[in-house]
Amino acid sequence: MTEQKVAVVTGASSGIGAATARRLAAEGFDVVLTARRTERIEALAKEIGGRAVTLDVTDRAAVDAFAAQLGRVDVLVNNAGGAIGAETVEQGDPADWRAMYEVNVLGVLHVTQALLPALRATGDGTVLVMSSTAALAAYEGGGGYVAAKHAAHTIAATLRLELCGEPIRVIEIAPGMVKSEGFAVTRFRGDEEKAAAVYAGVAEPLTSEDVADTVAWAVTRPSHVNIDLLVVRPRAQAANHKVHRA
Repeated sequence: MTEQKVAVVTGASSGIGAATARRLAAEGFDVVLTARRTERIEALAKEIGGRAVTLDVTDRAAVDAFAAQLGRVDVLVNNAGGAIGAETVEQGDPADWRAMYEVNVLGVLHVTQALLPALRATGDGTVLVMSSTAALAAYEGGGGYVAAKHAAHTIAATLRLELCGEPIRVIEIAPGMVKSEGFAVTRFRGDEEKAAAVYAGVAEPLTSEDVADTVAWAVTRPSHVNIDLLVVRPRAQAANHKVHRA
């Protein structure tokens, strides 16, 4: 009997992470959900038949302890991340930049380093980095987030080169405008009006489920197929700065 494949999803308490956990469970994976919000991931784990582990990806000791007790890992979805603020580079708060770097960059580094031995041991592992179109092009007011996501993009590209010849795929998914739970509200420090304005007039921004669908497709390709970089945007968005609003 074939052993069930295991997928670890970071930042699984809401938005893209939660949708990805649901979708991978539907694809037959044993899903390990990690996030800081224990109640949320425990409820979702119960719903999908997965496992919930409270984890702060910026805490290396906690990440190492998590990896030590985990066992088999076939797929790692580095989804934990987020944006804080929309100030210019001149006005940006270094504390916000540091917080974004910690979760979007060092979080990816910590979890990937810790789980690579287990991914390698399966003989067919997959590392997926959830970046953003911010990883590929700058925009005004996005300096700190853009810098962090460019770094995440670079981790994926470099790791792919370094693991070439090993049985591990490295995939990067770069979503554009996604109306996901909490992302814009967090960015604008709880200001619901500013958060809503991001999507004003856009008929159909992407949903978390759209991105989860893309993740599931990418990680379930045949083993010899690597989706290096997949950019996914709503039809109404041609570029970071080009959005059709009705």
